[in-house]
Amino acid sequence: MRANDLRPPPGATRNRKRIGRGNAAGGGTYAGKGLKGQKARSGNDLRPGFEGGQMSLIRKLARKPGFRNPFRIEYTAINVGTLADRFPADATVDPAALVAARLLKRADEPYKVLADGDLGHALTVRAPKVSAAARRKIEAAGGTIEELNAASPDGAESN
Repeated sequence: MRANDLRPPPGATRNRKRIGRGNAAGGGTYAGKGLKGQKARSGNDLRPGFEGGQMSLIRKLARKPGFRNPFRIEYTAINVGTLADRFPADATVDPAALVAARLLKRADEPYKVLADGDLGHALTVRAPKVSAAARRKIEAAGGTIEELNAASPDGAESN
């Protein structure tokens, strides 16, 4: 069997109904548009949200202030407790290690180390951003922190 031999089962498809091609064809006279009125005429229909001239719901509701910044950098949050679970003592936690541990999708993905959880052993953490509380926890456990250059909007590292 090949792809060109495939056919839908009987009754699965129906012929398209040709509207406005005479009464004998089954869709004549008003062609499903009812009697007269703006919606029965050819050409453009009413715009979406139009309510016949009364104040439409779209115009009644308040617009949210501000805008969506297209250049915003979304940082992946990685907690100290997660690092403690995934990495042994004295390990180096860098982007490549985080990708290997499946905490990041790509090595150039921006991330920030946060302080949730406990860290019972020393780690060497190399990260673009580290919160102050996470820094305290890592240093209290005997670990070190090396800050990398934060990623620029196009994904390349900036100097």
